[in-house]
Formats: sequence, C-alpha cells, structure tokens
Amino acid sequence: NLLRYLSHRECSMPSLVWVALLQIPAGNLISLSPRPKKKCQLHQLNPQHCIPTLVDGSFPVWESRAIMIYLVEKYGKDESLYPKDPQKRAVVNQRLFFDQGTLYQRFADYFYPQIFAKQPANADNEKKMLDGLDFLNTFLGGSKYVAGDQLTIADLTILATVSTYDVAKVDLAKYPNVASWYARLRKEAPGAAINEAGCEEFKKYF
Repeated sequence: NLLRYLSHRECSMPSLVWVALLQIPAGNLISLSPRPKKKCQLHQLNPQHCIPTLVDGSFPVWESRAIMIYLVEKYGKDESLYPKDPQKRAVVNQRLFFDQGTLYQRFADYFYPQIFAKQPANADNEKKMLDGLDFLNTFLGGSKYVAGDQLTIADLTILATVSTYDVAKVDLAKYPNVASWYARLRKEAPGAAINEAGCEEFKKYF
C-alpha cells in the first residue's frame, strides 16, 4: 500500500495528480490528515516532519517532486513523462527546480505573508512573482508543453502551481502562452479533476 500524509493542497497536489496519472488503485492510497496520533507516526518515518510524505511498503520519501520522480521511475509504463535521454531529462529537471525555487516560491513569498500573517502586500515580491510568470511564458513560447512537445511530470507540478495563481486572481491573460497552456492542461492532464478539487479547497484563503 501507498501511505500518504497530506497537508494543504498546494503542497500535496503534484504527487496526488501523479498518483492519478499512474492509475494506482485507489485502495493502495491511504490519505491521512496530520492529527496528533498520525503526526507521531509521520515523525518516525520522516525526520524533517514535513508533508507530503509517501510510504511505499516500508520505504518513505517526501517532497512532492521527489515523490513524483520516484513514482514514475518505479511505476511508470514508459519513459515519455520522465524521459531517459540525458538532455531531455535535464530540461524536465530544470523545469521542476524552476517550479520549486522560483514559480511556486515567489507565489508563496508574495501571498503567504498576506494570508497567514496579515501583512500588507510587498511590491518587490509581487514584481518577482510576476517575473516568474514571464519566465514560464518564455519557456512555452516555442513548445506545446513546459519542457518540449510532450507532456511530462514538469507540466503536472507546474499545473498545480499555476492553479494557485489562478485561484489568487493573478491575471494570466497577460501571459498568453501560459494562459493557453493552462486552459489546455486543465482539460487534458491526467488527474485534472483532482487538481480542480484542490483549487476549490484553496479558495477559502482568498
């Protein structure tokens, strides 16, 4: 069985979408809210005590993108979603790290102080956040997907991040390549319905 510890949707979405994509039977996925008893169990499995954490048999792995890579390498039916060619894989990895360190992080740097600490908006952080969308718009300028002309796991994690921008009412129309990609992925990406449900949950913060 795959044991999952879930938190708020922007953290857990990429690996949730990925489980759907791999068509792992629902009975193999056990989702647990971090209640006190479960927190204790989580702490034993994961010394960082962070969420999401996945346990496959007796093997724990945490961090959404690490979970995605682990699942596709173990359970993926082909290499299209995480290509083995070193150069193609390097592009996918770059987009994964871009999402974690730039696109998602800058969203968090701008919005989370406002949401969770009731701080005023920071104009510098807003500019950095929008610059991240500019980068993504450029990436999509010459290709159908974020890492080329084929859907990869990078599209799935970035879909989850761009969805948070949409929920926060960031005007994606100013980034036409992002907007068209996002509209298409919302319809065609495996796990899109799970992503939409997560978006509804996240709306309570806005």
